[in-house]
Amino acid sequence: MNTLEIKNDWGVTKAKLKQMWPRLTDEDLQFVEGPHDELVGRIQRRTGETRETIKNGIMESFSCGG
Repeated sequence: MNTLEIKNDWGVTKAKLKQMWPRLTDEDLQFVEGPHDELVGRIQRRTGETRETIKNGIMESFSCGG
């Protein structure tokens, strides 16, 4: 999945991530161009989940998004 696909699906993915982890805010889920590790780190700090769990959740959200 390339950056353009991620940007196009980001609104849908963001909503799904908020369903998975309700404690997340819009600020936590701001899309940043560049390393996705920053996003994973923000989600990890907010939820306490493992990086692997978060990465799997993000990928699952993308695959279900379109």
